[in-house]
Amino acid sequence: MKLRIIVTLKNGVLDPQGKAIQHALGSLGFDGVSDVRAGKIFELEVADTTTDDQIDEMCRKLLANTVIENYRVEKA
Repeated sequence: MKLRIIVTLKNGVLDPQGKAIQHALGSLGFDGVSDVRAGKIFELEVADTTTDDQIDEMCRKLLANTVIENYRVEKA
């Protein structure tokens, strides 16, 4: 089974990487960009027998820092 895990910063958490990207886009002439939030995407191939609880545990223990990040799982 193919999974896509999307990890993003929680609202209210400062995103210096996003701000740097926003500034760089402005410097390149893309003035219409008012905000950028950076994140991560993980694509996993797991056994069909992998449970939702196991997937959630992978995310909480390794893929996302749940103190400052949210994640969502998409099954492909």
